[in-house]
Amino acid sequence: MTSTYSMPSAHGQNKVPEITLAFWIIKILSTTVGETGADYLAVNAGWGQGVTSVVMCTLLVAILALQWSSDRFRAWLYWLAVVLVSIVGTQITDLLTDGLGVSLYVSTALFAVTLAAIFIVWYRSEHTLSIHTIVTSRREAFYWAAILCTFALGTAAGDLATEAAGLGFTRGAMIFGVLIAAVWLLFRLGANAVATFWVAYVLTRPFGAALGDLLTQARVYGGLGFGAQWTSAVFLTAIVGLVAMVEIKARSLRAESSTH
Repeated sequence: MTSTYSMPSAHGQNKVPEITLAFWIIKILSTTVGETGADYLAVNAGWGQGVTSVVMCTLLVAILALQWSSDRFRAWLYWLAVVLVSIVGTQITDLLTDGLGVSLYVSTALFAVTLAAIFIVWYRSEHTLSIHTIVTSRREAFYWAAILCTFALGTAAGDLATEAAGLGFTRGAMIFGVLIAAVWLLFRLGANAVATFWVAYVLTRPFGAALGDLLTQARVYGGLGFGAQWTSAVFLTAIVGLVAMVEIKARSLRAESSTH
């Protein structure tokens, strides 16, 4: 596993992790937890969508404030923010669909247009969409706005594919998995690294959502029936373990760099 330690640039230290295999594994686990965790809190724990949304949004704002004020990349803080963004992104889509009756076709298109608008403003302001130079507060604001929108878009697109279009959880997970593999292949063949990163980032959300539904939903609905509680617990444990490994490696590299 390659390191996710971000070395300082001429303008400061990058506030987000390097893109490695560990990054993508934790990202997919986080997206699945976003789907299963939101369902567990809203349904199994009896919080309902309203209370779940308020609590998770409050926690997200607090963690993003800590992330923003940090002077360097901190693995546990960054990935906690991603897990919360995943839950909040899921809640936003569920609120539009279940609470306001907005069609998944409409919400998917809306989030796609919003994400495109964020990228346009970001590029015009910073002249780059690269995640390797998130070294200013303004770039970090653009980054997290884009991240939140990708989770909402991915949730809507995943629900559109697996439910509205009738693909089901298994076929949905397989199709999105194949699309992610195709994007990786394009990257290996020389496609633009920034473009392929963001496309893959969006696709991992519906893949994780379909995987989460496949694991948690009852067999009568096409799932494996493991339940949201156990699936969330197992995936969160895996995330904690991987982030701990990343943080230990990062500290080791920081110690080595400080001695030279």
